[in-house]
Amino acid sequence: MNETIQFLELFIDHNQQGSYFTLPFEMPEDVESLTLRYRYRRYPEEHDGNAAFLSHQQVNIIDLGLISPDGMQVGASGSDKAEITIDEVRATPGYTPQKLVPGEWQIIVGAYKVEPSGVHVSYEVRTVHKGLRLLKGDLHVHTLASDGVHSVEELAWKAKRNGLDFLAITDHNQSSTTQGMAHVAAQVPGITLIPGIEWTHYQGHANFLGLDRPYDLPFMANTPDEVQARFASARQRGALITINHPFEPHVEFKFDLSNLPFDCLEVWNGPMREPNLKAVGWWHSWLVAGKKVPICGGSDYHRDTPFIFLGGPTMAVYARSAGASDILAALRQGHSFITFAPNGPIIEMTAGEGILGDEVNWNVQQDMRIKINGLLAGDEVRVITADSSETVCKAAADGELDIRYKMTKPGFARVEVARAFLPGLPLLPALLSNPIYFMA
Repeated sequence: MNETIQFLELFIDHNQQGSYFTLPFEMPEDVESLTLRYRYRRYPEEHDGNAAFLSHQQVNIIDLGLISPDGMQVGASGSDKAEITIDEVRATPGYTPQKLVPGEWQIIVGAYKVEPSGVHVSYEVRTVHKGLRLLKGDLHVHTLASDGVHSVEELAWKAKRNGLDFLAITDHNQSSTTQGMAHVAAQVPGITLIPGIEWTHYQGHANFLGLDRPYDLPFMANTPDEVQARFASARQRGALITINHPFEPHVEFKFDLSNLPFDCLEVWNGPMREPNLKAVGWWHSWLVAGKKVPICGGSDYHRDTPFIFLGGPTMAVYARSAGASDILAALRQGHSFITFAPNGPIIEMTAGEGILGDEVNWNVQQDMRIKINGLLAGDEVRVITADSSETVCKAAADGELDIRYKMTKPGFARVEVARAFLPGLPLLPALLSNPIYFMA
């Protein structure tokens, strides 16, 4: 864990009693969490030989609060808390979870009571820096706010039990509030909740992720211009836009994608079946044509059935923190893969410093390293390029794979793990990776 610690000292004179002022400190770049501690002489202590007496009468009372670089109050806790912690997912009660942007932050100093001789206050500002880690989640779930059967909190606990790290709440044409989700996240440690909406139209569905309100107008759209306006608004406000289950019968995506902004294509929706295989083939044709579009997947969970469960499939991302903004950034960059379940196979795919979704210089880096955990006997590992699909491993037993693959020319390379989930059934994808792009 890479962290930075700053120590700040402050003397408050008695004549400052009853006033507020601020103490600045600098937030470094790339910070995941902030912990702020402070201490001062609050109670007098008297010593007489071997005896010590600590009075409960307060001689100094110094209040605490925090202001972000934009001048907004992050929180205030009076003198009740000697330590607070904030990150993008959760925060000490009284403070707001948020991205810790670099710049000058301000500690609010409230000199409520100061003894005649004044008081020294010591502050410790501890910042933990971001670092790449693997997180697993589900990008497509519904609650009882639309046609699901669970509340957000019930889904969060279910996700935790299923071994997931994040959930995107995507009710049909209905947004969840970040305020309500922050409350749930505080109750369910280890789960990041991403606000979203599944824009649901008779001619196609799309997820707008990361926002309470991707547009101000109602969701309804009867003309191409009205559809374009909803997508354009979501893009302008920073939503991650996914095109959902494009070949699913009765909800195919029929709009012209050349006229709509989007970030990811959902190729794996719920159990692997023919519409998903068509979507994978469609995506592959885009790659061959030179389009760099990341893929994503989600369970489209409403309730448990024999074939649908939370995290089926699981979206696995290499993100720099557990914050929603870093998860969504990893999805945009293609730093991700889809695995059939939370306990499905896991891939680590690198080319020099490049990982999934990255571009590398083919003239400099031609080797790709593929490491896969969680293979079962009979699994096939395939490396797929624009003009080949090569089986590089047929697992003779349960185990792990560590292999190097050489790119003979510029292009892209992606990996599939194929598995027979029941005896006698054909091989189906158990894992789909985003590509690494080898540029000339």
